[in-house]
Amino acid sequence: MTLLAYQIFATAAQLLSFQQTAEQLNLTPSAISHSISTLEKELGFPLFYRRKNKISLTSYGEALLPQIHIILQNDTLLHQMVSEMHGLQKGHVKLGCFNSICMRWIPQIVTTFKQLYPGIEIELFQGTYDAICTWLQDGTIDLGFLSVSSAGILPIHPLYHDRLICVVPKTFKAQHAHYITLPELVKYNLVQPMENCDADSQKLLLDFGLSPKSQCHVVDDLSILTMVEAGFGICILPEMVAKGFSFQVDLYPIEPAAYRVIGLSYNETALLLPAVKKLYEFIIQNYDETLKPSVHNAAKP
Repeated sequence: MTLLAYQIFATAAQLLSFQQTAEQLNLTPSAISHSISTLEKELGFPLFYRRKNKISLTSYGEALLPQIHIILQNDTLLHQMVSEMHGLQKGHVKLGCFNSICMRWIPQIVTTFKQLYPGIEIELFQGTYDAICTWLQDGTIDLGFLSVSSAGILPIHPLYHDRLICVVPKTFKAQHAHYITLPELVKYNLVQPMENCDADSQKLLLDFGLSPKSQCHVVDDLSILTMVEAGFGICILPEMVAKGFSFQVDLYPIEPAAYRVIGLSYNETALLLPAVKKLYEFIIQNYDETLKPSVHNAAKP
């Protein structure tokens, strides 16, 4: 068993395709298949189910994956520590983000950080809160943006309070000119994200014991706003999301005010890596609202 075999296994487990694994690692598909087969023979059990052009992890593969990630992280840590001893700043960081962070913060984070540390590569993984939590726990990513309410047992550093607001069609007639109250929401059909996509608006409703009507359960922000614009109902979204698109809708602050708290979570083993630690500290320094007047004006550390 070699580090290359472990890297091939981890990449195939992420992409679930031997062909894509070969392309990403600049190897031939036959080399990928041979490496996996050899690893399976050495271990004495299958790592993947193979169905035509599709693969999926077996229970053995799922159990081994976190340990393989630890081995690869330790190897990376060793090389990065050696680089730092030679005065170099090199490394690779895997960063998870959800949709609105990907659109609003990531371009500036990556651009500015690369100017400061051109030798450190950032690999991005976009997903739901649930996906990011899973990736952090199994070592697929090193750092991940989450809402504090979705982080569970994962360590997280709060960064930014993003107010929750109500988005309504242009034909909507509000009881109040400049805000909407939570009890009003139960009178209207609510366009809701799927359960694993948005922990914050759902938690808000649960905290107040509200169960509004809902006939639309969708996955992404654009679909939610499209449904509202078309008159299918109203929705609750973070301000960062609602003001990030141009739709024919109206926005109302919710009273009493409620927020999702965006934070940066991390894999505790990965945070030992010098490159990961540099990106973590860079984001904290430039995007923590308690330290900076605006999250949109990141300064060089």
